[in-house]
Amino acid sequence: MKKLILASSLFIFAALSCGKTDTSGCQPATVAAEKATMVAYCTANAINYTEHSSGILYEISPQGTGVAPTLTNKVYVTYTGKLLNGTEFDKGTNPSLTGWTLNQLIDGWKIGLPLLKAGGKIKMVIPSSLAYGCSGSGSIPSNSPLYFEISLVSVQ
Repeated sequence: MKKLILASSLFIFAALSCGKTDTSGCQPATVAAEKATMVAYCTANAINYTEHSSGILYEISPQGTGVAPTLTNKVYVTYTGKLLNGTEFDKGTNPSLTGWTLNQLIDGWKIGLPLLKAGGKIKMVIPSSLAYGCSGSGSIPSNSPLYFEISLVSVQ
């Protein structure tokens, strides 16, 4: 009976531990350390960027003519997210399914989307510290700067 309890306990512990990433040894990348890679991505992809004080490199075209979102607004978007090696990790093409309250999103989106108005589009290269940092997410490795192309469809 003791062996059964021990085996069950080990199985439960192993099952609960699966999928967790140990980030305790990760050193967060600085914006300065990632800047050259981010600029090179913009250059290679003909992004005529502006540098935000946060370190985000972005290009807005068009600005949009509707309402600019605040952190408490729900934003409806279409978007594509890529690693800087070109690997697409996420895409949302149906705005009715991609509506979120802005303050629930990664910091890079919280900074970039208020630069637009509804109807606007932004291309952003976001430092890892304003994305998923050491933790990464799904297929996004830790300390990965990210590229997003976002159309702000509407703001509520």
